[in-house]
Amino acid sequence: MRPGPGGCCCRRAPRANGCVANGEVRNGYVRSGAAASQVRGPIHHVTQNGGLYKRPFNEAFEETPMLVAVLTYVGYGVLTLFGYLRDFLRHWRIEKCHHATEREEQKDFVSLYQDFENFYTRNLYMRIRDNWNRPICSVPGARVDIMERESHDYNWSFRYTGNIIKDVINMGSYNYLGFARNTGSCQEAAAKVLEEYGVGVCSTRQEIGNLDKHEELEKLVARFLGVEAAMAYGMGFATNSMNIPALVGKGCLILSDELNHASLVLGARLSGATIRIFKHNNMQSLEKLLKDAIVYGQPRTRRPWKKILILVEGIYSMEGSIVRLPEVIALKKKYKAYLYLDEAHSIGALGPTGRGVVEYFGLDPEDVDVMMGTFTKSFGAAGGYIGGKKELIDYLRTHSHSAVYATSLSPPVVEQIITSMKCIMGQDGTNLGRECVQQLAENTQYFRRRLKEMGFIIYGNEDSPVVPLMLYMPAKIGAFGREMLKRNIGVVVVGFPATPIIESRARFCLSAAHTKEILDTALKEIDEVGDLLQLKYSRRRLVPLLDRPFDETTYEETED
Repeated sequence: MRPGPGGCCCRRAPRANGCVANGEVRNGYVRSGAAASQVRGPIHHVTQNGGLYKRPFNEAFEETPMLVAVLTYVGYGVLTLFGYLRDFLRHWRIEKCHHATEREEQKDFVSLYQDFENFYTRNLYMRIRDNWNRPICSVPGARVDIMERESHDYNWSFRYTGNIIKDVINMGSYNYLGFARNTGSCQEAAAKVLEEYGVGVCSTRQEIGNLDKHEELEKLVARFLGVEAAMAYGMGFATNSMNIPALVGKGCLILSDELNHASLVLGARLSGATIRIFKHNNMQSLEKLLKDAIVYGQPRTRRPWKKILILVEGIYSMEGSIVRLPEVIALKKKYKAYLYLDEAHSIGALGPTGRGVVEYFGLDPEDVDVMMGTFTKSFGAAGGYIGGKKELIDYLRTHSHSAVYATSLSPPVVEQIITSMKCIMGQDGTNLGRECVQQLAENTQYFRRRLKEMGFIIYGNEDSPVVPLMLYMPAKIGAFGREMLKRNIGVVVVGFPATPIIESRARFCLSAAHTKEILDTALKEIDEVGDLLQLKYSRRRLVPLLDRPFDETTYEETED
């Protein structure tokens, strides 16, 4: 059981920053060592932070065992050496070359393909490529059907066998609330709209592609978020990458979390603004950058920045961590910056009624200047949205590339979003939406607790439905994915460049569609594979995030 709001397992009075004097609990994390080991019963990692948090904030990252870290580096070193050897053999045509190379007449040009990532792709990724891009041939629900394939040239090409692997437990899709299905009210409503409107709109919103369904969707999204207005887009990735350049430009400063999604990174780079990176979820690092920005202004000229925009995510999709939003908002107000919140993974998945990380912390939506999210996960559809003040939305309608040049959302997709969102809000006359949100929360806490009890290193917040299980060693990336599929469980394994090169992991995504029986079956197989591959690295040594090494270096992507 969790303590009530404001409850804490430690009874000492916290300091102003929420730290306990003797170091047993600091910034929401339990320190390793004797003090932590003397605490009896369940440990609640609670962050007070001067009263900013209205609920316990339980999040920790366990330290990588030294031997595992050393062996991981050795493994990559051996693979790299063999990679150079194989490149040598390919160069002299002793081994057949499958990868892209420059033509003979371009041999004196600057290389297009010979960078490290391509070296990694052909020598490391290709060995385990069979773990990705597996084609499914069913609805991405709690169970899926996967087309069987085989390779006779070490994963350079695949041949489909014609067999179907039936009823594979799906632990990888972002189907958080279970709305990705081909039966029920959403399917019926989408089918009806398909008959009436067809599939495509064949125009942009500014021309002749603005349907009444689009208007209805945007009003519903605004009510759902608790903001003045909202705008829907046809692609979640483009919602970030095309709207950030419309909001900031030359002479502006972007402060971006180091683990932000590629769409946020791309949008920041396209904007032409100066970019500085702060340590993941580290408020000390963010505040230092804010102070420096106010004190020193722009490089060389020392003029004040035109705008300062903070970019964060609600749930970080590779770490499973939740943004420390109360502290971010406090810093944003203190230093008069703007806040851009990406709720792609948190909308629908967090909060008592699924309204995301703002509701999860009990905050006012007006404190977030730009609320972004996607319909691709909790709503089982496609596209994204921006919510905020009416002036903001009116500005984006005329200045956003996604609004001006992109084709409108497909009508059946719009109806899928409307129906699922009304279900979550309870406007369909049932409690199904609330039950799905509650079921997801229960599944998340149960699954995380069981994995930790088994001895795996699990990253992230206890309320996050994104559950990274650390694999570390390169050989275990492919082995884990293959062994799980043999046991009829589909998982996502992740390595470089999506993660740091030595922090490979398996990423599970929980769903309200998962029953306890499904989760118990998956956990039993994960336990067996963990023993087989020796993945149970945990020694219960939790590393406080803010106690990690912090250097004062900032990185500028572009300068004025």
